[in-house]
Amino acid sequence: MPKISRVILDTAEHHPLHKDWLKLARSLSQELGVELEVLSEDYVFAIEHGETDDLGMAWLPQLFARLEDGSVKLLLSRYPFDPQTAKPNEQMALEEVRRRLREITQ
Repeated sequence: MPKISRVILDTAEHHPLHKDWLKLARSLSQELGVELEVLSEDYVFAIEHGETDDLGMAWLPQLFARLEDGSVKLLLSRYPFDPQTAKPNEQMALEEVRRRLREITQ
C-alpha cells in the first residue's frame, strides 16, 4: 500500500482563493504528519502532474501528494463551493481530498 511522504501545493499568491488553498494544504499535512511543500506558480510541475485544459495548459492552485516511491498524485484541482451559499467550503474540500487519498493508498 503506497504511503504519502509529502503534500505539495502549487499555487499563485494572487489567486482569490490562495489563502483557502494554503489553509487546506496545511491542515492536510498536519493531519497526515508529513511535510508541506509550497510551489509558487510552477506551471511545468502542474502540467506534468496535474489537470490541464484541452490545450494542455494547467491552472493553479492544484494540490498534490508525493508518495514514498517518488510518484506524484493529484488530490484536488478545483476548490469546491457550497451550492447553498456559493462560497468556498473547506469541509467539502477536506472530504474530497480524503476520498482521493483513500483511492491512492488502497
